[in-house]
Amino acid sequence: MRIQKKKFPWHLGKSKGKPNGKKPAPEEKKLYLEPEYTKSRITDFEFKELVMLPREIDLNEWLASNTTTFFHHINLQYSTISEFCTGESCQTMAVCNTQYYWYDERGKKIKCTAPQYVDFVMSSVQKLVTDEDVFPTKYGKEFPNSFESLVKKICKYLFHVLAHIYSSHFKETLALELHGHLNTLYTHFILFIREFNLVDPKETTIMDDLTEVLCSSSGSSSNGSGNGSSNSAGAQNHVKER
Repeated sequence: MRIQKKKFPWHLGKSKGKPNGKKPAPEEKKLYLEPEYTKSRITDFEFKELVMLPREIDLNEWLASNTTTFFHHINLQYSTISEFCTGESCQTMAVCNTQYYWYDERGKKIKCTAPQYVDFVMSSVQKLVTDEDVFPTKYGKEFPNSFESLVKKICKYLFHVLAHIYSSHFKETLALELHGHLNTLYTHFILFIREFNLVDPKETTIMDDLTEVLCSSSGSSSNGSGNGSSNSAGAQNHVKER
């Protein structure tokens, strides 16, 4: 039988002129790094302990249970600011100075708006987590050999969504007083993907400043690498798609 899911607690330097004489736009201050906001959590639970694989629990079962729950929580968190994430306000799927593209089933790169990208993510993940051949829920049903690689892909895309919320919609999150929920969700998620080496640290570098602040007090090392599970230590890093 499937395990019962746990409930989640929850230098600015001088600007140099470009060759055309125009100065680059000043780097916008990252509101989500302000101490008054980073201290906000909905719980002080030790997430490092929460993400560890319990004894006598199958690794794939643990990955499936947590990945499915993270998907639902991140989807819910995005829904709170979705009305502000439009094709006009977010014409590209951007996080800071990085733009992400979606890749269809044929591997074709698609430039899309942020809401389109998030819709692609949530629709594809929903399809996977409800597929009995991928995320089995019936006794005796085996996980596919590609399961871990699929979980890695899911987690990479879910990270993109979380990072976009911080980068482009933190003001709205503040206005809704949901930044404590967002910080708690982000901390839990990052420690989980580190514990099982699910996302290439290079992929999450873009949010390292936030990760350092939120996770440094949660039993996580600041160099971006977790201890990892012995069952997944040899897993290969997933290739970036930007």
